[in-house]
Amino acid sequence: MNTILIFMKRNYKVLLVVIALSVGLWSFIPKADKSDPEKDRLLLELLAYVLEKGHYNPAVIDDELSKGIYKDYIDALDPSKRFFLQSDIDEFSKYEFQIDDQINKKELTFFDLTFTRLMKRMDDAKSFYASILDKPFDFTVDEDFNTDYEKLPYAKSVTELKEKWRKQVKLSTLATFVDKQKYEEDKVKNKSKTTEEKLSEYRTKMGNKITPELEKKYLESIAKVENEPIKSGEQLEKESRESSLKSLNEYFGFIKDLDRSDWFSVYINAIASRFDPHTSYFAPEEKERFDVSMSGKLEGIGARLQKKNDFTEITELISGGPAWRGKDLEAGDVVLKVAQADGEPIEVVGMRLDDVVKKIKGPKGTEVRLTVKKADGTIKVISIIRDEVEIEETYAKSSIIEREGGKYGIIYLPKFYIDFEDKNSRDAGKDVALEVERLKNAGVQGIIMDVRDNGGGSLKTVVDIAGLFIEKGPIVQVKSATGKKEVLYDTDEQVKWDGPLVIMVNEFSASASEILAAAMQDYKRAIVVGSKQTFGKGTVQNIYDLNQFVRGSDVGDLGALKTTTQKFYRINGGSTQLEGVASDIVMPDRYAYLKMGEKDTENAMPWDKIEAASYTLWSKSNNFDKAVTNSKKRIETNPQMKLIDENAKWVDERNKVNVYSLQIDKFKNEQKKLEETNKKYKSIADYTNNLPFAALPYETELMNKDSNLKEKRESWFESLTKDIYVEEALNILDDLKGGTDVKKGLTTKVKKEKLIKS
Repeated sequence: MNTILIFMKRNYKVLLVVIALSVGLWSFIPKADKSDPEKDRLLLELLAYVLEKGHYNPAVIDDELSKGIYKDYIDALDPSKRFFLQSDIDEFSKYEFQIDDQINKKELTFFDLTFTRLMKRMDDAKSFYASILDKPFDFTVDEDFNTDYEKLPYAKSVTELKEKWRKQVKLSTLATFVDKQKYEEDKVKNKSKTTEEKLSEYRTKMGNKITPELEKKYLESIAKVENEPIKSGEQLEKESRESSLKSLNEYFGFIKDLDRSDWFSVYINAIASRFDPHTSYFAPEEKERFDVSMSGKLEGIGARLQKKNDFTEITELISGGPAWRGKDLEAGDVVLKVAQADGEPIEVVGMRLDDVVKKIKGPKGTEVRLTVKKADGTIKVISIIRDEVEIEETYAKSSIIEREGGKYGIIYLPKFYIDFEDKNSRDAGKDVALEVERLKNAGVQGIIMDVRDNGGGSLKTVVDIAGLFIEKGPIVQVKSATGKKEVLYDTDEQVKWDGPLVIMVNEFSASASEILAAAMQDYKRAIVVGSKQTFGKGTVQNIYDLNQFVRGSDVGDLGALKTTTQKFYRINGGSTQLEGVASDIVMPDRYAYLKMGEKDTENAMPWDKIEAASYTLWSKSNNFDKAVTNSKKRIETNPQMKLIDENAKWVDERNKVNVYSLQIDKFKNEQKKLEETNKKYKSIADYTNNLPFAALPYETELMNKDSNLKEKRESWFESLTKDIYVEEALNILDDLKGGTDVKKGLTTKVKKEKLIKS
């Protein structure tokens, strides 16, 4: 989720390091300068100094902190417990309560020991997998493999470690083998069908996405497959082992390219993150990439990735990007393999994030195939054609919906963007104000503000947007480490929209999104609907360029430190930290029972409360309580909502399954059961609300002239027609508008606008 930087232009993601494939890239293990122990000691000194002086609530560098750093660092070095032996851990543990002393004394003994040992264990592992993959696997043996690495012990001997590697490599090879078998079986089935039958099935599958170019490519692929011989099981098994060997060779090839300073960045981040989850170190190259992450147009799939142990997870799809348009890739998907067009899939489990990104990104018009594990455990291969991802698609946009004699508007805001260096540039506050004015002129009777998946951004724009819906008053309170409190106000008495308002949120709505939802909820100005609670990030970060502290030094670029400097609070005095914003109306969603919020993050800062600001409740929502009651009754009796909740519980249960059979029949049966259960929930994805979403008149004209814009907007409208949550938000607006004169969205008295300096 994005942090809030009051005086800065850039947005950041939390929970380790996040990658925006189509906006800018930086690595989990950043590439730094060549090894320099003196530079490393200086970094330790600066880290301790800046955190002590600049952090909102600096932790005491003591044995307790040392214990936490030790755990995080060892987990980061070997998350799957496939390198270190228990004897290594026993040796390392002597330093568990000494890291604090080493930081203060600028000693590198513990780091040097772990780094040297890791390099040796990685060298040993190369011989393990090479030997394992040198002979065929017997997939008839009844055995299994547990992937719950966090709870599993370290291997007590080299023999035990080799056995762990054998099972891990066998599982990966088995999955590839089963995929190849299915491909051969499909070839046999398809040989009995005519080309026209195959083409008819393809047209049905693609629906309105079919084009002459796609048909041509499909016919070419049919012809290619027709000429392929049917491969034997022995051939497929050998190819599967070769694929695993290639993937592991590539992985260790990337490891070989890393130097000591790369791993030292991991150590530095283990220290920084113990202060809170949003404090982290940016190595020079990483910081440089971030500085250009919000400018221009880049080519990719339009997704953000995050490293979780050995796995790479999709955390967000960028609006308008190829992945977003394709609708197959979802937040929460875990990327297992990456293939270029017709190339062989390369396993990316265990690969560092930057290297996964390099495989996924590429020139516009080229194809990348991702093998992903869905939240329900099913494996799916997703083909994506890379394209330009424009920043335009991260801006606010709106749509009109007419139904049963009512006309409503929805504004989607993906983030709270601003350019502090150019006052004349677009920002979220100005853009939302413009969309509200356009919707009002179109005669809407209610507005939905959709900030689902909005990770935050500029604090100033939150104040500006909230001010569109109230006369004047406080929006958010900000408290610094010194205890100084500042209240940020909307001082403009003009109300752009005084009619019914619904704020849509989910568990990925964070930071600035939570401020907006909280302010509207506290004023009782809008009904907040969505997940049980929002993400729960109530802290503000700032960036410190570490080079400013050592001017004139010849050690080279030292990078930067992002650290928490403030906390923000609702106008009722409560923090959004951990607790987030509880929805007035809770709607079930697929991830409702998974641990994905700030409260589920280790070492998060606590919830607290300060004195409430003085504010006056909105007095025009006469049907507020009735609308909430009616909505809850509808949700309780809605069969689709019940099915979504049932699916969420099943996804939660599937997420706890970590043991996989290595016996092929059992493995296939497990996958078959998953697919069969998944069919039960297929109607969730197939749902349609049959509502007519349309562009505003000005945009309709632009769409007629711009085919790309037309494609993007029509794709968005199509996604809205499948959105049961938007449908219920419209039902709520129906209930709210009764007894309120909002036909023209009349505004209250107007005064000259004043700028809010935040």
